[in-house]
Amino acid sequence: MTSFASVDDVADRLAEVGYLADRRLATTVFLQTRLGKPVLLEGPAGVGKTELATSLALATGRPLLRLQCYEGQDETKALYEWDYGKQMLYTQLLREKIGQIVDDAADLTEAVDRISAQDSVFFSERFLAERPLLSAVRAAEPVVLLIDEVDRADEALEAVLLEMLAEQQVSVPELGTFTAAHPPFVVLTSNNTRDLSAALKRRCLHLFLDYPSAARELDIIRGKKTGLPDALAGHLVEVVRGLRGLGLRKPPSISETVDWAATIAVLGATELTPELLQDTISVVAKYDKDVARAVEAIPKLLTGEAVAEANEGSTARDDRDRPGRHGPGYYGEKQTPAPGDEQGRVRQVSTSQGSRSFTANLGRHRRA
Repeated sequence: MTSFASVDDVADRLAEVGYLADRRLATTVFLQTRLGKPVLLEGPAGVGKTELATSLALATGRPLLRLQCYEGQDETKALYEWDYGKQMLYTQLLREKIGQIVDDAADLTEAVDRISAQDSVFFSERFLAERPLLSAVRAAEPVVLLIDEVDRADEALEAVLLEMLAEQQVSVPELGTFTAAHPPFVVLTSNNTRDLSAALKRRCLHLFLDYPSAARELDIIRGKKTGLPDALAGHLVEVVRGLRGLGLRKPPSISETVDWAATIAVLGATELTPELLQDTISVVAKYDKDVARAVEAIPKLLTGEAVAEANEGSTARDDRDRPGRHGPGYYGEKQTPAPGDEQGRVRQVSTSQGSRSFTANLGRHRRA
């Protein structure tokens, strides 16, 4: 279990386990290991957020613990819970002993008091069922803790996470506070399905992961050893990037690009044809409408026409949103330069002038 010597060491050792990290990501991971702070990765699904935690565990030799978040999840699934079944079994087994304890009690109150004095026996570590957060804190060796898709959990769970993220500790009311002897490397991921609280973000190093550049995505395909020749893989990457620009309900992820490359390699293709890509489009498109739009766009994507059209559309949209895009007379009014104003800007009208003008116009309408 070795730490990283530098940012370059982070990138090199992650690459050794099959994860290509750019400079920003490698720097963030290096700071995480030196500062002891959690790192929060946000971005679209399938850009390598979860895989970073897996690769970090492999690169450092640490075990990986994972908390998969979901809607309705409560603290018993994240921190700990009491093993009630085991407690009841022990109660049955110790029934005779309990009878001996209360055998000579003068009344019911005294018997209850004697049994209450034994509560600590049943709320001990013997009956404590650890969940990922507590397991990470109590681990006998350093671990990597992945809190995956934290944005899918309710806000109440975020509050539960704050103590652990800030203090590297977990409080169990019946037993006290457990503090990590070996602080874990904590990686949180979010697909931005909802905004996370400022308190959670404040405790973390933050990084937004987006889809990679074409060159880096091609490097990822090479690293996964899909068997697809570089020329076809490069062409496929351009097609995938074009599909992402179509506004699909679920754009193709990096892992799906790798799967598509492997699929085409298995089929023994020597070139990318519209028929081949249309027949295998379900590898990257997961909804009916996405499939239909992708199938229609593939012939143009193969020739680069759709990419050019998308760029032109983007430029047109930017022009429509540009402030001051409409010149004088756009709405039919005749604008004349105000005295001393050679640029033809609209003359400012005072409130009193506007009121008099409104009153005059109203009078004319009434006479009419």
